[in-house]
Amino acid sequence: MTILLEVCVDSAEGLAAAIEGGAGRIELCSALELGGLTPLPSLMRIAARAPIPVYAMIRPHAGPFIFDGADEEAMMIDIDAVRAAGLAGVVIGANRPDGTLDMPLIHRLKAHAAGLGSTLHRAFDLVPDADQALEQAVELGCERILTSGCSLKATDGLETLKRLSAKAAGRISIMPGSGIRPANVGEILRATGAREVHGSCSSPVESRDPRAVAFGFEARRMNRTDVTVVREMHRTIKAAI
Repeated sequence: MTILLEVCVDSAEGLAAAIEGGAGRIELCSALELGGLTPLPSLMRIAARAPIPVYAMIRPHAGPFIFDGADEEAMMIDIDAVRAAGLAGVVIGANRPDGTLDMPLIHRLKAHAAGLGSTLHRAFDLVPDADQALEQAVELGCERILTSGCSLKATDGLETLKRLSAKAAGRISIMPGSGIRPANVGEILRATGAREVHGSCSSPVESRDPRAVAFGFEARRMNRTDVTVVREMHRTIKAAI
């Protein structure tokens, strides 16, 4: 059995580190500190040269996954950019104000992304009924659901992840994500039976430029993709098989 490691990155440096460390797929974003926004077209073009599949996040702004008409237009244009760059797929999702999946909007996004792979992102984790949302995701035809089991961290949602994986019954992949590190990935895989797992594989880095911090151009402390953590995660996953 092969278990795939997907690493989310938001820079060319992070992309290179994830590939070098053994990632099997990339989720390409900007602003990972906000949970990931749509990456710039320039980063998409760079990522298109990667030797592994790259899926781009389609999320036009921070905040809840509740999108209006202007947001929809932006997401459609971003999907066009993903296709033009030659990436493998998109990461999409949307909620209604009551937390349920915005099925009409996601259907339109999915249709616009015809020919590209698709992941339903963690809008899923905000739904009031995960079992109903699972069936909706299957109806949408997404390849996988990125989810923490509707908890803040995947380790807190293990029972839900296990139940969803069983109910999915091979119709769609359940990909655990959020707070997954080398120290807990084995436990998560054993508990859920997942065939793919998602992580940032990052380490904290302190700013080396106090002036940039003082002017607000850079955060004092940031998380960056760490090739050592990617390698360790990859080794741990192989050992857990």
